Amino acid sequence: MAIFPQPTALLNLDLIAQQVVEGFIIGLHKSPFHGFSVEFAEHRLYNYGDNLKHVDWKVYGRSNKMFVKKFEEETNLRCCIALDVSGSMFFPQQPPSKLQYACVAAACLFELFKRQMDAGSLALFSNTLSEMSRARSGPRHYRQLFTKLEQTYALSNAHETTNAAAALHELAERIHQRSLVIIFSDLPATPGNENELFSALQHLRFNKHEVLLFHVVDGQKELDFNYENRPHEFVDLETNERIKLNPSEIKEAYLTQLSEYKARLEQKCLQYHIDLVTCDLQEPVEQVLHRYLMKRNKMM
Repeated sequence: MAIFPQPTALLNLDLIAQQVVEGFIIGLHKSPFHGFSVEFAEHRLYNYGDNLKHVDWKVYGRSNKMFVKKFEEETNLRCCIALDVSGSMFFPQQPPSKLQYACVAAACLFELFKRQMDAGSLALFSNTLSEMSRARSGPRHYRQLFTKLEQTYALSNAHETTNAAAALHELAERIHQRSLVIIFSDLPATPGNENELFSALQHLRFNKHEVLLFHVVDGQKELDFNYENRPHEFVDLETNERIKLNPSEIKEAYLTQLSEYKARLEQKCLQYHIDLVTCDLQEPVEQVLHRYLMKRNKMM
């Protein structure tokens, strides 16, 4: 089970990731992630066992013979993990916060990519794309990625606002090669900027990237709005705005709006062929990853 150390403790996300990945990689019969073929080159005769999705059915219709498409450049996977480091990701204050949870999950995925000798990169964003590394596959590079994740895990709240749409548009423009883009975010949205977020996700897909969206939430507090029936002071971690109210007075309206937003998000992800995975802080990281990777493994 993944351990969430205190930010002041000596962090070793590399070791934690190794332990988690060792636990669930046994059940994977093959890699759940594959590299991308870039440019069509020529045909070759179909051999028994070849994947039927690479068969050129137009040629088969003309010649009654099965030919498989070969590609000019068959590469290992290129993956960019984009991590939301805005103020809302520092909720709740006791470990794990949404940011700490996302850092551990990202470290586990990097460990998996490292074992597959795939190229990984890390991007950090809040209201802009603040950092982005190049995609490489060497051990030294992955050590640098783990170190950056450890530094991010130990951050205190910087009160950064969220503009995921602008950051993801910039990310789509800066990734020049077809990649798997994995986004960890709590996806805070207001009625006025939802379409901008959906447009940014569509931009990534339009540029031929595969997109995997991990929606990181505190299920008890954010999805169920489970608070004691007494006055509370709520603080916006991005603007520091404060409001005092009794949660029971707004719970019904809050849950209704949240349900409608989730439905729109799910619809757009389905429309754009984006995998959407809910990461509830109450569920261990390894269970979330294992469930998704097993599902993906069976679909390959």
